[in-house]
Amino acid sequence: MPTVLIVDDEKDTVGLLRYMLEKDGHKVIEANDGEMALQALGLDPAGGEGDPPPSMPDVIILDVMMPKMDGYSVYARLQQSERTRSIPVLVLTAKGKMWELFENATGVTAFMEKPFDSKFLRQHVKDVITKAKGP
Repeated sequence: MPTVLIVDDEKDTVGLLRYMLEKDGHKVIEANDGEMALQALGLDPAGGEGDPPPSMPDVIILDVMMPKMDGYSVYARLQQSERTRSIPVLVLTAKGKMWELFENATGVTAFMEKPFDSKFLRQHVKDVITKAKGP
């Protein structure tokens, strides 16, 4: 069962994403801020690495504007770790101009503004997971 990590501080958004993705057969892990996301991945927000979780997510849906640690800082931290560098990231945000921060970011598979097209998001997650699994 493919796993998706949702990192967003808006409970309604997380609830909607969880519902859609579980309906599509995905296991969903939630993190309400950037620090929680890094901890769920076995990473210390300050830079160290702890024990890896039992399984890594197949894709991360990452909000940009969050308390404690924003999405760009989370993404930068993911890129520092060999363990998390290759996990595909879908950036989801209410701020339209934030895509410029991720313009040349490797590993970012899509950038979507809220409100998002649920059909496109679901298909994109499916496509990213299928592509990562290979033929």
